[in-house]
Amino acid sequence: MAESSIIRSGWWVALAAGVLTIVVAAVMIAPLIDRPSSPTRGAEFDLADVRVPRNLIVRAMNRDGVMVLTAPAMLDAAEVDRLNSEERGKMLVSDDRVVGVEIAGDARAYPLRLLRWHEVVNEVVGGEAIAVTYSPLCDSVAVFSRELNGGEIELGVSGLLYNSNTLLYDRRLGPASSDLWIQLTGHSITPSKDGGRSRLKLRPASLTTWAAWRDRHPATSVLAPLPEMKKPYKRDPFNSYFGSDLLKFPVAPLPPSGGLHLKDRVVIATIGGADAVFALPYLAEAAGAPAGTVDVTFEGVPLRIRFDAVLETADVETLDPSDRLEAVRWACWFCWFSLEGTIPVIIRDAT
Repeated sequence: MAESSIIRSGWWVALAAGVLTIVVAAVMIAPLIDRPSSPTRGAEFDLADVRVPRNLIVRAMNRDGVMVLTAPAMLDAAEVDRLNSEERGKMLVSDDRVVGVEIAGDARAYPLRLLRWHEVVNEVVGGEAIAVTYSPLCDSVAVFSRELNGGEIELGVSGLLYNSNTLLYDRRLGPASSDLWIQLTGHSITPSKDGGRSRLKLRPASLTTWAAWRDRHPATSVLAPLPEMKKPYKRDPFNSYFGSDLLKFPVAPLPPSGGLHLKDRVVIATIGGADAVFALPYLAEAAGAPAGTVDVTFEGVPLRIRFDAVLETADVETLDPSDRLEAVRWACWFCWFSLEGTIPVIIRDAT
C-alpha cells in the first residue's frame, strides 16, 4: 500500500530526477576529484594583486591535490619490458606518448599516462634541476629549469587553474610566500616581493611515442610507476573530455572560429624569445598525410618537425649546430590562444 501511494503521488519521479542529477554531476567532475589527494586543505594563496582577470581563476582541487613527484625512481628499458611481460595490463606500449628529456647525454622518458596523475616531476637530469609539468585539461606539456634567482625551487600544484591551465607554486616557500606560475608559459600571475614578476626558464623536450624515443635513446631511463597507483594508472579520466570541444571552466579569449577545433593540438618552438606555433592539422595538410616530417625555417634556424596527428605527438629538432632552440611545448589550441594569442603558422612550402 505504501509503495502504491508513493508511485501515485509522483514522488518517485522527483526521486529519480534527483538521482539522475547526482549521477550527471559525478560524471562531470570525476576527472578532477577521482585521484589520490594530500591531507593539505585549502588553496591559501593571496590573489589580491594578481595580474590576470580574477574571474578566469578557479579552484579545481585542494592544494597539493595530486601526488607530485620529487626525485622519483626510474627504470631502464629492459625493466619496462619485464613489467610489460609480467603485467596483464601493459605498463608502457609502443604508441604511448612520453615526454622525453635529454641533457648532457642523460635521456629520460616520462609517460603521459603517469603524468596525468602526478602533473609535476621535480627531477635532476644531466646535472640540471628541472621540472617536467603536465596540465591535463589543456593536454599541455612544458619543462622548466628549477633554478630561480640564485636558488632552487620545487614545483607543486596549487589547486588553482587559470584559463583551464594549472597554476604552479614553490612548495619550499609555501603558499604564503610563493609566486603562482602558469604551467604552459612559466609566467607568474602574482607580483614578487620586489614588485617585479618572475618567469620560469623553459627547456627543450620531446613529445613522442615510447617506441620512437627508445629507438633514438636506447639507454634511456623511464619514470617508474608507484605500486599504490597501479589501478588509477590504467584509467584515463579525461577521455570523454577530449571527445568534444566542451570546456569545464571559463576561458577567455577563445580563438576565432573556423580552421581549428578548440582542442586540436599545437606544438610551440621558441627561438630567441620568439614563439612559432605549429598546429598538427596544418602539419598533416602540408605533409599530405596524418603523420610524417615537415622541414621549416624559423628565426633563421632550420627545423624538422616529426608529427603524428592521430597519436597527437610532435617532435622538433634543429638541423644546424647553433643550439638556438630554447624550448618546445605542446598544448590544446584553445589554451595556447587564451594565454598567448599567437596564431599557428600556415605552412605552404614545406619540404
